[in-house]
Amino acid sequence: MAGIACCCPSTLSSRRNVATTCWLVSQGRKLTGKQFKTRSLAIRAEVDFVDSEEAKKLIAVEGYAVVDVRDRIQFERSHIKDCYHVPLFIENKDNDFGTIIYRQLHNNFSGLFYGLPFTKPNPEFVESLKGKFSPDTKLLLVCQEGLRSAAAANKLEQAGYENIACITSGLQSVQPGTFDCVGSTELQNAGKAGLVQIQGKISVVLGTVLISAFLFITFFPDQAEKIIQLFPST
Repeated sequence: MAGIACCCPSTLSSRRNVATTCWLVSQGRKLTGKQFKTRSLAIRAEVDFVDSEEAKKLIAVEGYAVVDVRDRIQFERSHIKDCYHVPLFIENKDNDFGTIIYRQLHNNFSGLFYGLPFTKPNPEFVESLKGKFSPDTKLLLVCQEGLRSAAAANKLEQAGYENIACITSGLQSVQPGTFDCVGSTELQNAGKAGLVQIQGKISVVLGTVLISAFLFITFFPDQAEKIIQLFPST
């Protein structure tokens, strides 16, 4: 440190500031002439976004623990075997007037069509994970669409967790057989419920009927014409 000693003031605090400045310069960071204080410097971990195959390797090779942040209903439909369930949102059962109104509106629309429960942020999410995992634990966060896991990763990053990964686009992008699963359906279908699911089945049946009718008319035009003549014209 002789090079620094010859150009630094004699006070200990000044030497520390210069040492910090020299380190920042060595890292290629630009200085604006403002005094840097070591306590203002913070290191933030980056969240890794991976596909399902990469996630599988993180679990098997690097020892990542799987944390499922979905709500209870989606988790029970299907989840990765041996994962930990810590929901980012929990069912909102509050009975104040405003919540009752919003819950009723939700149940008549999103709840009816998509089978989604009326939820609120889990106030104990971070603390629940801290009780299970230390900040240096490698965590793979999963949800159905990828949005909740990204939000959960941000919360954990702010809480000091350094090794976090998420599956891009969530479990809906996972192909059957990728993970050992527990539940009554495939991971990619765990978010499907309500009238939308029924509508999807109706669309499949209707599409099959229309395609069959088209093929029948195309390959058997004479028979099709006779059948059409059986119906009275308007």
